[in-house]
Amino acid sequence: MAFWVYVLKCADGSYYTGHTDNIETRLSQHQLGQSAYTSTRLPVAIIYSDMFYDRDTAFRAERRIKAWSRAKKEAMFLGDWQEVGRLAIPPSERRKRGASLDGVYPERSRWARDERDLGWGEN
Repeated sequence: MAFWVYVLKCADGSYYTGHTDNIETRLSQHQLGQSAYTSTRLPVAIIYSDMFYDRDTAFRAERRIKAWSRAKKEAMFLGDWQEVGRLAIPPSERRKRGASLDGVYPERSRWARDERDLGWGEN
């Protein structure tokens, strides 16, 4: 069975991140106002989705993405994994390192990477 993590852009410019095992039904529910957060921010548009093979992994990815800064999410939407990695480094460390991305491997699959490489869960 497939599970999806998705991000919607709401009419007010905010982002909503969720996970589901039926993306078509869930998107329809959002469009019909059947979700507390998005019901007052219609219309919504899907701007990102990714498939996983188990619910636990999808749920963990959802929680990580929700914790990210807006800039980090937008870099992900663009597929700019180098920038996602840079933004995973705390701002004080970014200043010390300059543009260095030591420890970030953009050529590796984004979900297969060790979570510490991306700093998931950090802003």
